[in-house]
Amino acid sequence: MDKPQQLFAEGLPNLSEKHFLVPTATHLQVQAPFTHSPRLLILYGSLRERSFSRFLAYEAARLLEAMGGEVRIYDAHGLPLPDDATADHPKVQELRNLSIWSEGHVWVSPERHGNMTGVIKSQIDWLPLSEGSVRPTQGRTLAVMQVSGGSQSFNAVNGLRILGRWMRMITIPNQSSVAMAYKEFDDAGRMKPGPLYDRVVDVCEELFRFTLLTRERADYLVDRYSEREEREPERLKAVAADIGFIRR
Repeated sequence: MDKPQQLFAEGLPNLSEKHFLVPTATHLQVQAPFTHSPRLLILYGSLRERSFSRFLAYEAARLLEAMGGEVRIYDAHGLPLPDDATADHPKVQELRNLSIWSEGHVWVSPERHGNMTGVIKSQIDWLPLSEGSVRPTQGRTLAVMQVSGGSQSFNAVNGLRILGRWMRMITIPNQSSVAMAYKEFDDAGRMKPGPLYDRVVDVCEELFRFTLLTRERADYLVDRYSEREEREPERLKAVAADIGFIRR
């Protein structure tokens, strides 16, 4: 019988041992548990007076508050289009500050032309991947929901999931898609009982659990080997030289 080949016998010559950290359960232990309520930000994607995405956002807010969360809902009225104003615009600053304050997000969009609306996309586009040393979305949990005027679809939530991953958020597995939304809300804007409402409760429960699980560990969970390398002064200097900021 041939002797089994020893995998990795040649080592890892391309690895920077200085920046390589072996994940362990110890790193996931919480030394100083948070004592404040989970902080949750909700964005919704319609400015209509009778907005089903806003109604759904408020149903989620009620549920998350009942679970003990501290909830903020952002009103996108007056938010300029991305690149049509500077980042010091008051509505942009309000949005970014809320995201920095938050530990989890809920994004709710109508489906329009087979995708999320421009209203919700503009809000997300105003959230930078980084702002100085602060990342307004990285490591935060995310739940996605959508409302549709017709039969059930998942186009908007699928698009929101892609954005959540791009924004380096911890997007929970569950999601909600409310079909024929005009039938699911009463005249006061409250969601009627039924399977679709039950699913919204499921999503809020899961978001709350994931937020409790990850919020004290978020910095560790999204820490990356490549970025630890990039933060080295020598690496930063080399990158700056490559793009012409300094002379070699």
